[in-house]
Amino acid sequence: MERERLFLLIPLATGVAFLCFGVYGLRLASALRRTGVTAEARVVRYDTRRDDDGATYHHPVVAWTTRDGRECEHSSRLGRGTAPRGLGVGSAVTVRYDEEDPRRFAIQGWDSTTVDTVFTVAGAVLTAGTLAGFLLLITL
Repeated sequence: MERERLFLLIPLATGVAFLCFGVYGLRLASALRRTGVTAEARVVRYDTRRDDDGATYHHPVVAWTTRDGRECEHSSRLGRGTAPRGLGVGSAVTVRYDEEDPRRFAIQGWDSTTVDTVFTVAGAVLTAGTLAGFLLLITL
């Protein structure tokens, strides 16, 4: 009986991690929609990152000037396997950023809440399913 309980910690930890990642992204997007400031920016380059499995992700780095005159240049938190044709280096884009912390920003048309929503739903299902299994084991 003890082994089954320990085994349930794996999907529970995974579910909680997915849930936290997804909720964080959705809250950030919501805060930027409510209180974010819009600015015109330019794509200055792409940061290319490789994960442990060898997959390559391209994160656009955009530069803009805040309303108070600060120069900002930051990489998007979301990367894609290929850079879209309309978003090449030098392209003009619109960003929505947090005025107090411009590192918190989203590129309109690039950053979406789809990934965050998928992580939130998967995390909720894993967490709820694991807790249901754990409760079932306790009652047996």
